[in-house]
Amino acid sequence: MDNNTEYFRQLHYLSSPLLIGNVWNVQSAKVYEKSGFKAIATTSAGIANSLGYDDGEEISFEEYLYVVKRIRQCVDLPLSVDIEGGFSADSRRIFENILKLHELGVVGINIEDSYIIDRKRVIANKEIFVQKIGAVIKLLHQHQIDIFVNIRCDSFLLKLPNAIDDAKARIDLYKELRIDGLFFPYLDRIENIKEITQCTDLPVNVMYTPNLPNLDTLKALNIKRISTGNLLNKQVYTQLEKEIKEILK
Repeated sequence: MDNNTEYFRQLHYLSSPLLIGNVWNVQSAKVYEKSGFKAIATTSAGIANSLGYDDGEEISFEEYLYVVKRIRQCVDLPLSVDIEGGFSADSRRIFENILKLHELGVVGINIEDSYIIDRKRVIANKEIFVQKIGAVIKLLHQHQIDIFVNIRCDSFLLKLPNAIDDAKARIDLYKELRIDGLFFPYLDRIENIKEITQCTDLPVNVMYTPNLPNLDTLKALNIKRISTGNLLNKQVYTQLEKEIKEILK
């Protein structure tokens, strides 16, 4: 078993939530490392935007892989990679993409249950999604690839009218998969967080938003991982624009 992967897995079972920084290049990864973070993960949107692409797998996997490789070579922290929908609809191809990441020393992946079509993000059919991911995980186990699999559930991100019920229904199906964690972007209301964490024994990951409860509250609600998402990527370039305007003055 890859000890680095097991170390990353254990970080999700500590008394306090794992704070994980989302990075888009080597520079941002080094800032998180210098700031004392125990692990980092890529923001696929940030990497895509930095190379002139929109989010939603517009970037090729080969281009994405190169950026991941450079981050992995330059930073010692455990690295998880956001692979969006897997960069393919085919389970075998998704497995092959994960295998390439694993060979670079990546310890975790984040795969989402929504996709972008005609520039609009939509939720995937949960039964079809489970069938696809189940086949991927079966291949991982057959080839003895130990990697932390985090499924991103987008019920709250998409502001579905029945978000809590949809998320709970997906948890019921996703728990049949041999996965390591569940991620719910924009799950930030205390009553919803409580209801979700009571539905699963898997580590639950939330994303920082201005409305997210404080760390002590999240700890009490049994949240095990908190991501920064693409927020800081956007703020960095907003600040850059402000600084440029000051220079021009």
